[in-house]
Amino acid sequence: MNMPEGLRYPWPNAPAEGQSIEVAPGIFWMRMPLPMVLDHVNIYALDDGGSWTVLDTGMFSKRSVAIWERLLAGPLQGRPVGRVILSHHHLDHVGMAGWLMERFGSELLATRTAWLMARMLIMDVEERPTPQALKFWRSAGMDAEIYAKRAGERPFNFGDTCAPIPVGYTRVRQGDTLTIGGREWDVHTGGGHAPEHLTLWSRRDDLVLSGDQILPSISPNIGVYPTEPEADPLSDWLESCARFAGLARAEHLVLGGHKLPFTGLPKRMEQLIDNHHGALTRLEAHLATPRTASECFAPLFKRKIDDGTYGLALVEAVAHLNHLYHAGRITRHRRGDGAWLWQMKD
Repeated sequence: MNMPEGLRYPWPNAPAEGQSIEVAPGIFWMRMPLPMVLDHVNIYALDDGGSWTVLDTGMFSKRSVAIWERLLAGPLQGRPVGRVILSHHHLDHVGMAGWLMERFGSELLATRTAWLMARMLIMDVEERPTPQALKFWRSAGMDAEIYAKRAGERPFNFGDTCAPIPVGYTRVRQGDTLTIGGREWDVHTGGGHAPEHLTLWSRRDDLVLSGDQILPSISPNIGVYPTEPEADPLSDWLESCARFAGLARAEHLVLGGHKLPFTGLPKRMEQLIDNHHGALTRLEAHLATPRTASECFAPLFKRKIDDGTYGLALVEAVAHLNHLYHAGRITRHRRGDGAWLWQMKD
């Protein structure tokens, strides 16, 4: 059937805490709270008969444990979680995975990169910022007051909000097919927001489990971090978007990691691509005058950047600058304080 090309939201409201909405036969949408600006993450339970397969899990906290207990006793009908699938390694998706595995002996399915990144980060405890982090912040021209504060305090650690993940998982890779909830799902991996990010596309009906790779009203953060300061994740993002655009149909119901389920995927892929191309054009013009990364928020973001969003804005600004630099469209040189000054080519 033909559908309008614009985005449509079949459910105007999200499920209440501890409750679920059946978005397709045997697929239940639930939400977990997050203590940040983006205050929720979506999780999905797929009915495998005597057990459930769960995609993503929320952050680990006392509140999350209590909500999971309500979900297990209520919408999930007291049946065990047989499998946990990770869309990617970020803490709001992986935080409760170890708790579920410990409780039910659940099998963990993930891409190799997602599993390695999650396990490494959960085990990596830092009491003070590393020299590499301090150098990265200086290179980005971080605000002096924010730099001084962060340099003197304990940084956030994944293990603060993630249960430990036991050894052992089942690898999922591009081109695989998974049987979940009576459906065959094709595996397509993306990049940019997280390496080897898993998405699942149903062969039987028009369903896509997209994690954070495809979201309806926001673009996921594309960031560069001290672990790989010369990275160009935006190239990975744009390549993935172009590839997914070739798979997209207007009737696909996209079940993402945040916000609301939607249809109109071809239009959304076009928007996601155009959003970053537009940002790159504005950024390049902004660099008629030499700027640090921290001086590049205005052309990239349509909202005020405050303490709660500063870190995400900084790593995304570096990602866009690295992309232009690796493409040969801008130059850079070190300022006396160690910050990179980026400038449009003559």
